[in-house]
Amino acid sequence: MNIPTDRSACPAALPASGDAYFEHDADVGIVGRGATLEEAFEAAARATFAIMTDIKAVRDESSVSLEFEEADAELALVRWLNLLLAMSHEEGLVFGRFWIERDGVRWRGGASGEAWRRELERGVEVKGATLTMLKVRQTDEGWEARCVVDV
Repeated sequence: MNIPTDRSACPAALPASGDAYFEHDADVGIVGRGATLEEAFEAAARATFAIMTDIKAVRDESSVSLEFEEADAELALVRWLNLLLAMSHEEGLVFGRFWIERDGVRWRGGASGEAWRRELERGVEVKGATLTMLKVRQTDEGWEARCVVDV
C-alpha cells in the first residue's frame, strides 16, 4: 500500500470529514474526522485498518463488541484503536466497518469484518496505536482524532 507523502495529501488539504494520514518518520500518522467525536473515532479506525488492507473489499461476516471506561478523549482514542487491533489479532479477523458511542466515561463499540482470505491484499501490519502526536479536538468543521500507529 502506498501511503501518500506529498504535501497535497496533508490534513490541511483534506476535507473536513473522513480519514487521512500525516507524515511521520518511522511509523504512520492517522487522522479521523467527523461531525461528532464518535464519527472521528470511527474514521480513525478505518484509517488504521486501511493501512492493512483495502477495507472496502472486507465483507461483513463477523462482528465483535467492546466496552471500556475512559474520561480522557485522547486516551480513549488510543484504547479504542488498540482494543480493535487486539481483537483483530486474537480472532484472526480484519475489520472494515466500525461503530462507537459514548455515555459519559463509558464507551461501547464494535467492528465487523471477516477472516483474512487470499483475495484480500495485505498491506502493512499495524502493531498498535501510540501516544505520539496524540490529539483529539473539536474544530470549526467538527471533530478530529489523530495519533501515530506503530507499523
